[in-house]
Amino acid sequence: MPPLPSSTASAVQIQQFYDKGLAHASYAVRCGRQVAIIDPGRDPQPYYDFADEHEADIVAVIETHPHADFVSSHLEIAEETEATIYCSRLTGAKYPHKGFDDGDRITLGSVELHALNTPGHSPDSISVLLLDDLAQSRAVFTGDTLFVGDVGRPDLREDEAVGGHKRQELAAQLYRSTRNRLMTLPGTTRVYPAHGPGSLCGKITSPDLDSTIAKELKTNYALQPMSQEEFITVVLDDQPFVPKYFGHDVKLNKQGAPSFEDSIRAVPHPSSTAALESGVLVIDSRPAAKFRAGHLPGAINLQDGAKFETWLGSVVGPKEKFYLLADSQIALDTVVRKAAKIGYESNIKGALLAPLQLPATRANVEVEAVRRHPEAFTIVDIRNYTEAKVPVFENALLIPLPELRERTHEIPTDKPILIHCAGGYRSAAGASIVQAALPDVEVLDLGEAITEFQKQAVH
Repeated sequence: MPPLPSSTASAVQIQQFYDKGLAHASYAVRCGRQVAIIDPGRDPQPYYDFADEHEADIVAVIETHPHADFVSSHLEIAEETEATIYCSRLTGAKYPHKGFDDGDRITLGSVELHALNTPGHSPDSISVLLLDDLAQSRAVFTGDTLFVGDVGRPDLREDEAVGGHKRQELAAQLYRSTRNRLMTLPGTTRVYPAHGPGSLCGKITSPDLDSTIAKELKTNYALQPMSQEEFITVVLDDQPFVPKYFGHDVKLNKQGAPSFEDSIRAVPHPSSTAALESGVLVIDSRPAAKFRAGHLPGAINLQDGAKFETWLGSVVGPKEKFYLLADSQIALDTVVRKAAKIGYESNIKGALLAPLQLPATRANVEVEAVRRHPEAFTIVDIRNYTEAKVPVFENALLIPLPELRERTHEIPTDKPILIHCAGGYRSAAGASIVQAALPDVEVLDLGEAITEFQKQAVH
């Protein structure tokens, strides 16, 4: 991270911890031997290691809001270190905490952290302003209110289970929060958001993980001069899909999650020869080629990759039990830990190595046959709605992957079914979902070959 300017450069350290899988940024702010943690991820160990490295104590854990896309370790850290948890009084937190709203401050060595109420992404969102020993604004931790090049989406709290707040009303709050609170800060104030590119908490396209108020005023589309009505329209337009697990994580974060390592140890690990309970979903995390060569009937192929946890929580509901399969113990441990990052470890009926007997197979697609006679297939496009604005095949049936399990009955079965996405990862999952639902039909995965067809579609 770039050093803070002026006299605080040696007094204050800001350390960013970035989880690429969830595009999540959390922070440690250290002044002397005191540390405050902001928006921690599920695994608390990196924050303990940071404090130990600097012979410092974690004295505060700040939640900018109850996160939807990951499970926070705020309660576990507080119980382990006796740190105080700070969050807005509007959060409705069920764990021990102190309210942290406009006018509230935390002293950290020679500096202070001030609360700014910045609702809009959620009604209880706050930002955290770092003031140096000369009372100058040096940095602001904006949570999901302001990102680099974007703002947080205001459409995640509409369900009654998470508050029933209308997206238009939250977008209006977001307009006022940006204009009246964040955009009035000194231009040199560094901006440290809770998410980077690829997060489903916004549209976010910038690869940068921090910025300044001045840069955002110049380059962020959402901070340009416009009326509140114009802002509401532009911010709500083309938002990505909402994964199934988001509401579940909001509620879990308001409650406070149990210990990360204890939860992982509690996951059952049956033998690979054990009989699996009938009717329980099987998630096979092996590579697509291995899955095609042999898998358990009805299994869904969610390959371990950069976004495994996001797709797991998009395809599998928060109340569904499932078995989790991998081809090595290391790979299995990895996907169990990823499932725990979104609070799904308690859903795992059993985590096991793939059995030796894998009777189901799926044929490889003949790309040339698709190129010559695409009309011979029922083509299902499982990209998201925004991606599919430019079709790759004429007359393809659009069913985004997060909706596919619920909509397989819409797919005609009079021809072989061909599944495609944008790059190949999702189509492996989609083909396995359709095959499980329609076992008597030939289902093919176009895989990475889709890139050839996309080039042709563009030209």
